[in-house]
Amino acid sequence: MEEIRKIGVLYGGSSSEREISLLSGEGVHNAICELGYESHLIDFKEMNDLKELKDYDFIFIALHGFEGEGGKLQKDLDDLNILYSGSKSEACRNTWNKKLTKEILKINNISTPIWHEVLFDRNVVQNGLQDSSFDKFRPFEHLFLKPEEDGSSVDIFKISNDKSLEEAYLKCTNHERGFLFEECIDGKEFTVTIIGKKCFPPIEIITKNEFYDYEAKYISNETRHIEAELSSNELSDIQCLSLNAFEALDCNGWARVDLLQDKNSKFYVIEVNTVPGMTSHSNVPKSGSFLGLNYNEVVKKIIDASL
Repeated sequence: MEEIRKIGVLYGGSSSEREISLLSGEGVHNAICELGYESHLIDFKEMNDLKELKDYDFIFIALHGFEGEGGKLQKDLDDLNILYSGSKSEACRNTWNKKLTKEILKINNISTPIWHEVLFDRNVVQNGLQDSSFDKFRPFEHLFLKPEEDGSSVDIFKISNDKSLEEAYLKCTNHERGFLFEECIDGKEFTVTIIGKKCFPPIEIITKNEFYDYEAKYISNETRHIEAELSSNELSDIQCLSLNAFEALDCNGWARVDLLQDKNSKFYVIEVNTVPGMTSHSNVPKSGSFLGLNYNEVVKKIIDASL
């Protein structure tokens, strides 16, 4: 393999995650420059032809949302024989779609909250939570409602009764897509960074909000991301589950696995991110810091793991 010297950082785009992607890309670009490579920032929104990327030895994908995580970009880059960071097309498609993720996890006996797929239209609201389709969840106090495909916790709602279901319908920004009702696991939330098939220290996410929603993720100053305090058995369980999910979904290079732990200490995979955030406050570099790695060293490990 030829030496990597010139790296393009693909970022921005037009998704709801554009602003986070811009921050991720800028951080990665600065790190790559400080690591001694030649680096250029490329806003996907302003690109006319992917063939422009053939000028680079390697593309670091810091493009969040469907454009960077849906799989089409990776297929197109493969067709052009362009090297890039992270997972291949099929893994990206499977992880971007939460229904496909859950189906693959279930086939591989990897625990994930039970779910029910719906088109979130007026019929769902009119039928209410007494509809027989919700029998698989009973008894329940709450359910989560989330899009099959989206990031940044957009259009995720905690549903407890028909009134909250109606309110979610009115607040929803886009009904024209598949949604999932998901079992509510009452417990703790964790995220595990994997780089080169190695688990970094798990992070526990603590929020004063009802759940880790958009406000808790990007706006609140009270959300805490701390190194998880787990017993040796719990640490082994969460790492094993995360690696199993990473491999079952055929991920490559790096990813971040998000999990819940119930009151009986059982872990459940809720989703896998193939292009995690890389802002200075994101969970991936924070997890690396618990190993004594600085931001630049984490970026270097991602590049090396992707080659």
